Amino acid sequence: MTTPKPTREERKRRDPFALVTPLVPKDTLPGERPPESHPAPAEVVERIERLTPSRMRPDRFQPRPILPVEVGQRYFAGTIDCYEAAVEWLQLAEGDKGIRDQVDKLLAMGDSFSAHGQIKAITGSWLARPDGQYVFQIETGERRFWAGCLQYVRERRQQEPELRVEVVAHPTRQRQVLENRHAEEPSAVGQAREIAALILAEVGIEPSAELTDPYEYFRKALSIPRMPRGLWDKMVPVMQVSRPRMEQLLTILTLPTPLLEKANRSRLPYRVLSAILSESPDKWEALVDAAIAGGLRGEDIPEAAAAASLPLSPEGNPPPVSRRLQPADAAFRGIRGFSRALARVPARGRAQVMDDLADEIAVRGDAEAMLGLFDELAQLLRARVKRKR
Repeated sequence: MTTPKPTREERKRRDPFALVTPLVPKDTLPGERPPESHPAPAEVVERIERLTPSRMRPDRFQPRPILPVEVGQRYFAGTIDCYEAAVEWLQLAEGDKGIRDQVDKLLAMGDSFSAHGQIKAITGSWLARPDGQYVFQIETGERRFWAGCLQYVRERRQQEPELRVEVVAHPTRQRQVLENRHAEEPSAVGQAREIAALILAEVGIEPSAELTDPYEYFRKALSIPRMPRGLWDKMVPVMQVSRPRMEQLLTILTLPTPLLEKANRSRLPYRVLSAILSESPDKWEALVDAAIAGGLRGEDIPEAAAAASLPLSPEGNPPPVSRRLQPADAAFRGIRGFSRALARVPARGRAQVMDDLADEIAVRGDAEAMLGLFDELAQLLRARVKRKR
């Protein structure tokens, strides 16, 4: 016999904080304190309402990097508002393909709001700032927040957008990571930040308000001498990658912040970043730029590093990495080499190889295309096996 689910009232009696959260009354304007008739915090049931972006604030230490650091530092310092940040973001997009791709996706999301409405609400909670003002701190849905801001600026609207928000009682890093992974497959840098965020939340290390660089907070995970027992096992279902892979991804945070920003925007895979880290630090910037410009793979990095030590051309460009094979030949040799190499890997190590490969393909955004190609290859292999029988 199944046990009936407890009612809302029963849950409230068991845990008085399970269904309540401090709220600012809806008639309170941005920057105002709640009137004395509504003392803060007020305990009310979670609810969905609508707010303008000027009444909201993203989480500066959101695991998934979204706003460029150079813009975010001024925005979170309060020297520019969300719409001025959106203007600067659009200006940066004009000269950076990685930023432009990101902005285009957010603008497309904003267009979908106009065409179909905002399907999923932004979640968060009301927080009192040190100056006594209240702000809606975003837990999940920062992409929806910036989509609204960018669309408002691009279309030069006169009236602020109103976005659906849901007030939650207990925002968590775990919910942020899960929301991010459902929205879009993270880059290698994004995964590193997510892993660090989960670790830091588990050990109770909170970000300091004085930090201007969010990466400095996530790097604290690199200096934890010993992880709590069972932490990695708890993180595997959330991150959907193995413990060794998580430990490898964390090392990416060793790179300086500007390079992490570039790598994230261009979605450089882990193997490329790992190969770059194996070279001397004075070559990191040149190698990141070369990997972005030339679409280099991990195995190309040593040659690119050697080329980085050679004199620049008269035009100021580094010597190119050689590309002698045609794409079809390179694809054939690559798959052939993979099949031969994998056959030599002990059975217990193949799962790690396949896990790494699946992760890199998914991060690159090629998962669906590769599924189709592997299905086609599997059909051809089955046909050949059938012929021999």
